[in-house]
Amino acid sequence: FCQPGGWQLSKERKQPTFFVVVLTDIDSERHYCSCLTFYEAEINLQGPKEIEGEEESGLIPPAEVFAPKSLVLVSRLDYPEIFRACLGLIYTVYVDSLNVSLETLIANLCSCLVPASGGSQ
Repeated sequence: FCQPGGWQLSKERKQPTFFVVVLTDIDSERHYCSCLTFYEAEINLQGPKEIEGEEESGLIPPAEVFAPKSLVLVSRLDYPEIFRACLGLIYTVYVDSLNVSLETLIANLCSCLVPASGGSQ
């Protein structure tokens, strides 16, 4: 469900997209799946290429293709804007390689108290 258009490589980086899917379990309980899909550079899909007579420069070659990746948050609560902000925060930390442990960030997000329905956010 997190790649509704199919999983395909792209020759250019696409903008991140966000959407929500609602799944219903056997007990008719809803689960809200917030998905943030982004495209990440795939540098070397075929292994190292060796060219005769050329030395490796040590530089990372530019990406030739971009592969989709998805961050998914599943909840029984319907707070799409809050979940979008949470996934956006995780995405920013991951993409910008900030000095924050993803495990710590996710643990902090999971330990947040969620207000009762109809209350203030």
